[in-house]
Amino acid sequence: MEKTFIFHQSSADIDVRLDKFLSDHKALDLSRAKIRNLIKTGAIAVNGERKKPGYQLKPGDTIKISFLSPSPPLEASCDIEFDLLYEDNSILVVNKPPGLVVHPSAGHYTGTLVHGLLYKCTNLSSFSGPTRPGIVHRLDKDTSGVMVVAKSDQVHNFLTQQFKRREVKKRYLAIVHGNVEKEKGIVDLPISRHPVRRKEMRVSLLKGRMAMTEWEVISIFSLGFSLLRISPYTGRTHQIRVHLSYMGYPVVGDVLYGYGRRWWRQQSLIVRETLGLVKRQMLHAELLGFVHPDSLRYVEFEAPTPMDMVCLLKWLNENQKS
Repeated sequence: MEKTFIFHQSSADIDVRLDKFLSDHKALDLSRAKIRNLIKTGAIAVNGERKKPGYQLKPGDTIKISFLSPSPPLEASCDIEFDLLYEDNSILVVNKPPGLVVHPSAGHYTGTLVHGLLYKCTNLSSFSGPTRPGIVHRLDKDTSGVMVVAKSDQVHNFLTQQFKRREVKKRYLAIVHGNVEKEKGIVDLPISRHPVRRKEMRVSLLKGRMAMTEWEVISIFSLGFSLLRISPYTGRTHQIRVHLSYMGYPVVGDVLYGYGRRWWRQQSLIVRETLGLVKRQMLHAELLGFVHPDSLRYVEFEAPTPMDMVCLLKWLNENQKS
């Protein structure tokens, strides 16, 4: 399949290698090795010229990719359960349930949010490629919450630019391990992909890209957990989970950056009983705000707290120590 993507370099990405920038780009989902191969074969150009993989990008650079490796085939649409929060001629706003993959990828060729969107709506943008119609941004499989979907390429580009300029308001709820000591704070630490475990991200002061997360405490529970409200300024992969883990307060149920079953087995009986209510990472995108492409007015959409988090919070409240 041939497809052309154009990226306009932002000031936040100064002095980033060409191959690293593209391998980190969510819309491509290509390995760094594959990116380097495409650069060397001339399939990737910067400002119309061939560059080396280590070329340092500059503000205003335009990167054009004229060939991409075949994407996994998009199977037939199917009726996937999710809540439709809002719909008009330009956008859909959905509440993604936990456990639902957003778009087809390796190991997830069917039963994704995209399949459910196509079942309900045939006119979705093609901006992100044939396997990601309408998808402007993503949530992790086990993160629930509000997402906006574009119905046309023009709308898609309008929304994407807001995300790139960090003009989109995002607010999350997270249940974390530990009793957070301060009432609020900001984590301003760069994030990069782990050099060995390629599916993981990490805080990297020397090689990471800027990442900033604001947090505030809503509730503290005597069993050793806290409820936080999170507002990420940037949108790096796994940003909230990585920053909270680095702080020492990983998201409950996060098997990648949090505590495993060995930790749970070492806790008191009542804390171990809490594990029965945790089937995924306790992270929920509760609010999304942006300028609507038609009215050009700022709008906000909220997704109610999912039942599994409600049940866990109820359990923690009921078992507060006097």
